[in-house]
Amino acid sequence: MYTAHPDRYAEMPYRRTGRSGLKLPALSLGLWHNFGPDRPVETQRAILRRAFDLGVTHFDLANNYGPPPGSAESALGEALKADFGPYRDELVISTKAGYLMWPGPYGEWGSRKYLLSSLDQSLSRMGLEYVDIFYSHRPDPETPLEETMGALHAAVQQGKALYVGVSNYSAEQTREAARILAELGTPLLIHQPRYSMLDRRPETGGLLDALDELEVGSIAYSPLEQGLLTGRYLNGIPEDSRAASDSPFLNSDAVTEELVGKLRALNEIAGSRGQSLAQLALAWVLRQGRVTSALVGASSPQQLEDSVAAIGNLDFDADELARVDKIVQG
Repeated sequence: MYTAHPDRYAEMPYRRTGRSGLKLPALSLGLWHNFGPDRPVETQRAILRRAFDLGVTHFDLANNYGPPPGSAESALGEALKADFGPYRDELVISTKAGYLMWPGPYGEWGSRKYLLSSLDQSLSRMGLEYVDIFYSHRPDPETPLEETMGALHAAVQQGKALYVGVSNYSAEQTREAARILAELGTPLLIHQPRYSMLDRRPETGGLLDALDELEVGSIAYSPLEQGLLTGRYLNGIPEDSRAASDSPFLNSDAVTEELVGKLRALNEIAGSRGQSLAQLALAWVLRQGRVTSALVGASSPQQLEDSVAAIGNLDFDADELARVDKIVQG
């Protein structure tokens, strides 16, 4: 029987999420990849145990995570049953709905029917009565935002979610979602955007400014840019890498000589800080406290440990930030 490390809260910083009472660890564990039937169960459980022992209290999922869709939630459900039953109230568990989950016109997007049906299925797979955060995973161009936000509000009213969030919404859409939810009486807790040193859209598109104004938290996904910022591509494309497999999320065409040159230059900055490239990338996302938490994936406990070590140096001086900007944008 798993027993959590007694000092699990000694090192990890926890940040308040917007103006809510909820604090999230600076690093959260995303179960987007590496949790499903194609991975050894013991490896999955070892990653989750090590995460919690390191103070990573937040496990982030979506209905379609796997493969196949739903399998990540099922895997977490088994781990909760086997290892984390006594610790449920120490965990923040989130899930989302918005992308294709089942065939037909009610299996994706943002209708009340889809969102609430999906949440019921997610709870069943995880063996939970509620999730801590339920997200609208993407905006629906054909469903009124009032309906989508009304479904999130209903999830809270039904006791199936404690908080609600949105993901992949623009600054304008986020402002409107927050307004609707405020009128309903369920505050918008958090936004989950894609954000990294190589993807600045939350900055350039005004999303981070909107979240500051709204006092809404944020949690960045893909802060390592699908592995590009882990150091694996400093000498080109490894045969066993995601880019070599022509993944829909990262293909070999993206790994240009120009990009590799930038990665090497960023790695030099990381070395001067006593960090790996991945640690530099995570620290950069978490700089200045504008982002509440950064989501990391892990294929092994050791990989997770390397990511968590980033919390040892989250501060940047003006020269370091200028050098990063010059490399990325130059």
